[in-house]
Amino acid sequence: MERYYEDLQVGEEYVSPGRTVTETDVVNFACFSADWFSVHTDEEYAKKTQYKTRIAHGLMGLALTDGLKIRIPELANVHNIATIYWNYNFRKPIFIGDTVRVKITIKNKRETKKTDQGLVVDGVTMLNQRDEVIGEGEHGLLILRRPGSNK
Repeated sequence: MERYYEDLQVGEEYVSPGRTVTETDVVNFACFSADWFSVHTDEEYAKKTQYKTRIAHGLMGLALTDGLKIRIPELANVHNIATIYWNYNFRKPIFIGDTVRVKITIKNKRETKKTDQGLVVDGVTMLNQRDEVIGEGEHGLLILRRPGSNK
């Protein structure tokens, strides 16, 4: 079902399915981002850190947050125009083998100067399999308005 700005209501909450983070994910993200920092890629180095093992990249967690949103059926067909901003805090590391999911809450929305779109702000929280908060913040999106609704 297609959804537009008018269909999203402040206070709606959704939770994505889970996704287990693999070693392949971490290596692929290192390749893509060119971030080969040792805490992500060198187990012997990582053993000497506070984490005692390798961890996923923080930005990989943010990328997963954005990707998991569209696995939520009610959000998969929202007519997004563009991301306006991310304001995100990294709270805990993501370990290889963790299963993460994302909780989304529509925090607020407002019309814009362009009558064919509106701004929607999502509250986002990434959780691991122990329900620990991995990351949280806000995501501002421009959403297309329903055709004919802005006359």
